[in-house]
Amino acid sequence: MMSVNVRMVDITGKAESERLAVAEGKIRLRRETIEKIRRGEVPKGDVLAVAKTAAIMAVKKTWEIIPLCHPIPITFVDVNFDVMEEELRVRVEVKTTAKTGVEMEALTGASVALLTVWDMVKSLEKDQEGQYPYTEINSIRVVEKVKRQL
Repeated sequence: MMSVNVRMVDITGKAESERLAVAEGKIRLRRETIEKIRRGEVPKGDVLAVAKTAAIMAVKKTWEIIPLCHPIPITFVDVNFDVMEEELRVRVEVKTTAKTGVEMEALTGASVALLTVWDMVKSLEKDQEGQYPYTEINSIRVVEKVKRQL
């Protein structure tokens, strides 16, 4: 029988420090969909406003979604979008003063923002068979991590 060892990392003895993480990701969309986002013509509403709100909510709830993440105080979240011809890029910056970093929170925020965009535009992205041959979420990654001692 195989033994399974799962536990949170013990951060009890660590000192608090200022921490920042920035994550980004992209979603490829049809040009027509991008134009509807720009013009505010998506049937479900303001795609970027909803995706930004979803990202912030996800950052704050990361510890409830990822089993071994510590609950930490989130002191700042910023979500920005870059809308290009055939893709939308999200960048999520998260800050805390804590014993552990905020990389997972930034990654979760970026992921949920992109999933929210997909959900809001899926009716525009489907082909005649109801598939998504063009739509793709990719390149979700941490682009910056900073730790400063207090």
